[in-house]
Amino acid sequence: GMERRRAPAANTRYGRRRFWDALYQREGAETREWLGGLSRFLPQLEPELRPGDRILVLGCGNSALSHDLHELGYTDVTSIDFSPACIAAMRARCARCCPGLRWAVMDIRALAFPDASFDVVLEKGTLDVLMVEETNPWDVSPQAAASMHRVLAEVSRVLRPGGCFLSITFAQPHFRKPHYAQEAFGWSLRHTTCGDGDAGAFHYFLYIMRKGQPLDPRDVALGRRLHQPPP
Repeated sequence: GMERRRAPAANTRYGRRRFWDALYQREGAETREWLGGLSRFLPQLEPELRPGDRILVLGCGNSALSHDLHELGYTDVTSIDFSPACIAAMRARCARCCPGLRWAVMDIRALAFPDASFDVVLEKGTLDVLMVEETNPWDVSPQAAASMHRVLAEVSRVLRPGGCFLSITFAQPHFRKPHYAQEAFGWSLRHTTCGDGDAGAFHYFLYIMRKGQPLDPRDVALGRRLHQPPP
């Protein structure tokens, strides 16, 4: 259904760990899908995945995404979140059905994994949390741009050459591509639209970044604009 657009001020609390911890403790074992279940994205995701892939899910929350991937035969999945309450709940919930799933409390801006340790990094709505205090998408604050850059640099670092970063978000290409189109990350960038195509339904975007492939020059130009000081 249509989600009510919240005022940015109300969004500020989403960046706070206490808010998330309280939410996960209250909800316990319920799953909450911020952007809908995996089935909506599967046609676009599946071509990018291989059964043996080492997959990292960023900011898993209490989404069923990691479990659903496991059920589809992608069994090497590590899921991280900065909320200890969330990770404890997910670990307990999945212990019986998917004992192979790994869970860790971690800050996405400082990943405790060695370089090149994953084939795929996947996020669904997690990077949006970095932008919740941004009232004007045309003019992103230096702080938000820097946070985003730090996370993406970490994602690039833990991806093996040829690996890919998959980002599912409502954020439109005009606003999100400049963040992703940084030559420093050493990846190519393309995007596709997901969603059920109902009239009035939100469309999601899937951004696909392939490590070790060149960026399109037009995207390079977009990326350069982001970090230029204002005139």
